[in-house]
Amino acid sequence: MKKLIYILSLFIISSCSHDFLDIYPETTLNEGNFYQSEEQFIILANGCYIPLRDFEKNTHWVISELISDNTSFQYNNRTGEAVRGVIDQFIITAENRAYADFWNLSYNGINRCNKLLLEIERPEVKWSDIGYKHRSSGEALFLRALYYFNLVRQYGGVPLVLKPISADEALQMDRSEETEVYNSIVSDLNAAITEFESASNLNENGRANLYSSYALLGKVYLTLKDYSKAEAALKKVMDSNKYALLANYADLFNPGSKDYKETIFSVQYSEINRELSNRFIFMFAPWTSAGSITMRPAINMTSAGWNMPTTDLRNAFEEGDLRKGVSIKIWNGPDWDGVVRDIAYTGKYQRPISAPDDRTGDNVPVLRYSDVLLMYAEALNEQGRTGEALAYVQQVRNRAGLTAPLSGYDQASLANLIAKERQVEFCFENQRWYDLKRTGKAVEVMTAHGQREKAEKDFLFSSAYQIAPYKLLAPLPAEQILINGLEQNPGY
Repeated sequence: MKKLIYILSLFIISSCSHDFLDIYPETTLNEGNFYQSEEQFIILANGCYIPLRDFEKNTHWVISELISDNTSFQYNNRTGEAVRGVIDQFIITAENRAYADFWNLSYNGINRCNKLLLEIERPEVKWSDIGYKHRSSGEALFLRALYYFNLVRQYGGVPLVLKPISADEALQMDRSEETEVYNSIVSDLNAAITEFESASNLNENGRANLYSSYALLGKVYLTLKDYSKAEAALKKVMDSNKYALLANYADLFNPGSKDYKETIFSVQYSEINRELSNRFIFMFAPWTSAGSITMRPAINMTSAGWNMPTTDLRNAFEEGDLRKGVSIKIWNGPDWDGVVRDIAYTGKYQRPISAPDDRTGDNVPVLRYSDVLLMYAEALNEQGRTGEALAYVQQVRNRAGLTAPLSGYDQASLANLIAKERQVEFCFENQRWYDLKRTGKAVEVMTAHGQREKAEKDFLFSSAYQIAPYKLLAPLPAEQILINGLEQNPGY
């Protein structure tokens, strides 16, 4: 997509069935008979998730996890590093297509949400249960907030489009101030909460719901450093008694038995067909491992070796932390240079259960109950209530096998512990970069990380890890500057 006006044009959106767990494949419906029935609006709501599914499996991990100190890549002189490897090394340019793809898919999703929110108010639509209208509206509001939350955390102020617009109107769009975007996100989430409260009897696994809205609202307020409001929103999730920590951390990442007890919201994938699947393990395993990890020797692995754990991440786990063996697996074999060594790779995403090829069905967690507990602890601690906060950190550590009672922490040392807990609890879940930025640690942490990476790896570019504060914001895609005249972020 080359233009904002194209991104904001009408997409024909559809899905497979009333059952959300069929994962909304993209087919086509006739626009002439679309948006006229309850069933079609449910399908339209399903379609609002599609761009989220697409950018999570292809792009988001590059600009939110690979860019952080958690992961890097296995060198491969046959495939190069033009898009992903340069981002890992902080060689960031407006021409990098990862940022363009993320931008385009995000606005694709926003447009779908805008279309639903406009069309659903048609008075002629007959609802068998008005709750379906409220649920569909709530989903669109939640997803629009999530799309904008990711955009504003990446780019800062972006064009704020809250209704379907014409081509002429699109040409007049400018970047909104960051504060205005955040105000819209908060407004959407509060509106989503109201809608979901009127659809409480229509909860369905995999869909956004009342408590995913509260959890995301808590994360937004935490990002804005409005800690009392973050506390209030997160407490709604905790007091609901709808969610709890699973006893076994590994069970969170079993694609054969997907979790809806701890996982509040995740992006859904399935091995059913190519469109609905991801292929994470075929990208994240060492490219030199051939089929020994994936158990699919016929699948070419030369483009793999991405999102691999760094030494910094491996060292962040405490002795006895049960999460390490789940999150990080070790394969012994030839590395990129032919030398046999132990190679760490991402363990949370697994090989196919039944698909004969490279289709995998691992969901991508967006909000988990452990996230709520750690955010709640952070909100309390930032308000000077360190003693109260300890119990919520302790719950997360207990599940990880770190049961020694926490004591002797002041506000600063507990903040450091929470940051470390978040790093190891959510590694490979696309949270680390946002956490570093939110807590003001990104430049400090990434500068030190870059020094260690350059000392460890002799294949990095000479310009690698030149950390500067302006790089905390991603560049707007070059095409948006050229075609739509949007103002670029400073430094690019």
